[in-house]
Amino acid sequence: MLPTNPVGSTDLNVTQLAFGCVPLGNYPTKLSDAEAMAALDEAFQQGIRYFDVAPLYGHGLAEHRLGAALRNRAERDFVTSTKVGRLLQPASPDSLSADNAAGIFEDPLPFSLINNYTYDGIMRSVEDSIQRLGIPSIDILHIHNIDPANHDGPALEAMFSQCMSDGYRALEQLRSEGTVKALGVGNNSLTMLKRFNAEGDFDCYMMAGHYHLLDQAAGAEFLATCAAQGRSILLGSPFASGLLVAPEPAKALYMYQKPSPEILSRLESIRDICNSHGVSMTAAALQFPLRHKAVASVVPGMRTVAEVRDCATAIRAEVPDALWSDLAQIGIQT
Repeated sequence: MLPTNPVGSTDLNVTQLAFGCVPLGNYPTKLSDAEAMAALDEAFQQGIRYFDVAPLYGHGLAEHRLGAALRNRAERDFVTSTKVGRLLQPASPDSLSADNAAGIFEDPLPFSLINNYTYDGIMRSVEDSIQRLGIPSIDILHIHNIDPANHDGPALEAMFSQCMSDGYRALEQLRSEGTVKALGVGNNSLTMLKRFNAEGDFDCYMMAGHYHLLDQAAGAEFLATCAAQGRSILLGSPFASGLLVAPEPAKALYMYQKPSPEILSRLESIRDICNSHGVSMTAAALQFPLRHKAVASVVPGMRTVAEVRDCATAIRAEVPDALWSDLAQIGIQT
């Protein structure tokens, strides 16, 4: 198994490299069941034991696929996290309804996504996820996507208020009775993560981006706060939505947008330093966030056997201290 880190003050430990299950929901293109299972099997072979999923991913498809790989394992030597806030409602494939975040999946399962952050909605969501996964419990439960990118101001505030005044009771109950071992928030918005951190007792955060080789300033204050509070960061998008490892950066996206000339220039400087030390960009991108004491795991999305092997090789690669020193000279430091 790969090296592990604790999750907050819980007794959970997660591998430093996790398997992000977004691609298992058919993102960015359709994936066969056989391809998905092969990637998950390879993850186990490579020592990955933390798997992050959500009802959003393929409208339940990723949870079904992950469950097929997990539930037949003789030993429960893995950690799972899923998310709450969206209930799946049967619908015809040509009339699915969902918020902005759900439109990225190709050929999802025939369920509409219904936002629901009430006590009853969260309890129902957990029961549904457990049934889709086919395992008796979930280790980490994240509140998902109360995010200004998906909802306008009034709707966002209503969801946040509903979640913290009503749904949060369900989360605390689930943790206190042992149904889940850790509570977290999964969000692309750093502002919203800070709001949740100020108002709730969470163990960890699934933070997408905001702390990677191309940008540390955005998340530095939040990571410092989490480290002081003993709350862990599970870092999604360690490749900055792919730009850090893109073979043709000018054609790639940086946090889902076209990269600026300044970002491309910075990327070239980082690549030159990595090349000078014989270190792959994948290794540098995955290992850099883990140098911060708040970061417990990096969570790239993986969809093929080759991608899993590449990430597992990179997380184990020897990286000389001189590389980090040279990166610090251009402002990249923990």
